[in-house]
Amino acid sequence: MKKTILLLALLLSMMTMEAAVKIDRIDPTDWFVGMKDASLQLMVYGKGVRNAEVSTDYAGVRIDSLVRLDSPNYLLVYLNLSGAKAGIMTLNFTEGGKVTRVKYNLKEREMSGDKRMGFTNADVLYMLMPDRFASSAGHPKQIKGMNAYRENRSAPSLRHGGDLEGIREHLDYFNELGVTALWFTPVLENNSPDSDNGYSAYHGYATTDYYRVDPRFGTNRQYRQLIDEAHAKGLKVVMDMIFNHCGFEHPWVADMPAKDWFNTPEWLGEKTGNGRDPMTGLAKTGAVNSQYLQTSYKLTPVLDPYASKVDMRETVDGWFVPSMPDLNQRNPHVMKYLIQNSEWWIETVGIDGIRMDTYPYADRDAMAQWMKVLDTEYPNFNTVGETWVTEPAYTAAWQKDSKLTNKNSYLKTVMDFSFFDKLNRAKNEETDGWWNGLNRIYNSLCYDYLYPNPASVMAFVENHDTDRFLGNGCDTLALKQALAMLLTMNRTPQLYYGTEILMNGTKEVTDGNVRKDFPGGFPGDTRNAFTAEGRTEAENAMFNWMARLLHWRQGNDLVVKGKQTQFIPWKGVYVIARQHNGKALMTILNGTSKPAELEVARYAEILGGKKQAVDIMTGRKVAVDRNIHLSPRQTLIVEL
Repeated sequence: MKKTILLLALLLSMMTMEAAVKIDRIDPTDWFVGMKDASLQLMVYGKGVRNAEVSTDYAGVRIDSLVRLDSPNYLLVYLNLSGAKAGIMTLNFTEGGKVTRVKYNLKEREMSGDKRMGFTNADVLYMLMPDRFASSAGHPKQIKGMNAYRENRSAPSLRHGGDLEGIREHLDYFNELGVTALWFTPVLENNSPDSDNGYSAYHGYATTDYYRVDPRFGTNRQYRQLIDEAHAKGLKVVMDMIFNHCGFEHPWVADMPAKDWFNTPEWLGEKTGNGRDPMTGLAKTGAVNSQYLQTSYKLTPVLDPYASKVDMRETVDGWFVPSMPDLNQRNPHVMKYLIQNSEWWIETVGIDGIRMDTYPYADRDAMAQWMKVLDTEYPNFNTVGETWVTEPAYTAAWQKDSKLTNKNSYLKTVMDFSFFDKLNRAKNEETDGWWNGLNRIYNSLCYDYLYPNPASVMAFVENHDTDRFLGNGCDTLALKQALAMLLTMNRTPQLYYGTEILMNGTKEVTDGNVRKDFPGGFPGDTRNAFTAEGRTEAENAMFNWMARLLHWRQGNDLVVKGKQTQFIPWKGVYVIARQHNGKALMTILNGTSKPAELEVARYAEILGGKKQAVDIMTGRKVAVDRNIHLSPRQTLIVEL
């Protein structure tokens, strides 16, 4: 009998030991005291953790609630840190009579949120893809523990091996060029394996870990080092984020925390036979079942007062592609996770802005909540949202404090796809007396009254999702006109890497052809376009032209604060003027392939009787008391 009792006691002891909860991970990995919003959501990962009880005796910390999700392997712990000071907090997870103790770091903030200054229209953003810009000498051939991937620079859709250290090594290049802010496409972990047909997630838009830099790019520490050194050189850093979707290899996909964590996840239960293609998310047969919902990519229903329910659902709840599961921002726990993540990166590495991908695809109310939280915590920070519709009325409705809608987005900066669209049509046309050529730009800017703040609209001539402005050619006259407008009009300008050295390409075969490697950024390159010696004569001519314009623009109140006046194109000539504190600037463009003449009498309100101006690109004096002869497609920027 005694032996039986002892055996039962031993078995009970073993069962109790097995019941002790094992914590695999907690997001966020650490947090900060002194935030205006004292609430903190901890997402706890661990087999069977859902049923654990949680306690702490850390001074100033209160557990407000425990949220037990559908999956047994997640537990949400909501804390209140209103009275907490920095230190190591112990969290006690109790289950089956056993306690698992976890240390959690609460940190001091480096500065209050109001001291974090975002990018403004005084900046020029330079967008680049880390995988395609530069690779450091110590770049590893393979990272252990990552899903299968290849680095092959001859394959446009595979990884090429660029990294953060490669960017850091070229910070002086950005100073030489004259840009003031860097926007990297996403740097977070994208652990999707390469597909059998040569595609990879090199672009970064399929996040699989929101708290980890992709190890192929570097570490969180290296990201912070890069940002610190950029700041020391007067450069801001903008972080690309994606709230609309994550990557197919995110742990949430294999083990959904809740049945409504994703939008329309039903098709994931489809039996796939030989499995799924890692890049498309599709069954190896290439098919999806009838439960899969694809986004229509049409963003108009979000603001359309007559939108049907089916159209709205397809836009917002449909998946961007089958390999990028669509997150449900209407689930408050999902949104809290994402909001905290953005704050964590601001506090941890010191980013100066956020670019939010696929902005209108996510839930409108939830995104406004995110923006309001950031605006409260960081009133001088800035976020730009990708709002890809080419009508100004649509874009303007997304800007903070717009009177065009009854819902405030709190989004300070929107992207000017109208300027991009009109410009890329105008470049192939003759400017006539009505609609064609540079009339398209005039007819876009004349709707700036729709924007609460036109200066906080981000304009661009190309980016990673579009054909290069040069296409497959090299029309530098058109490019100079585009850049002259971009860098002198009332906008926040964004450049795309390589424009300064005439990089071209189109997407007709693959996106990779507009995302080519920067020459000289990789071991074995035959030339180094980071140096004047490594650039061709034509590349140097464009680089020097842009650098002069960019350096002139820095700190220039004429461009940053100047009142803008534009003139309807007259006899093929388009003029945009800026005025501030008795000074004036005129950007003069001949929009035709023939010689033209600027009839100065027409611009008397800007010239003000002055007889001379200075060509900012050459330093030469220009007589403005008589008509100015312009060569075909000439660009002339003068300061008065």
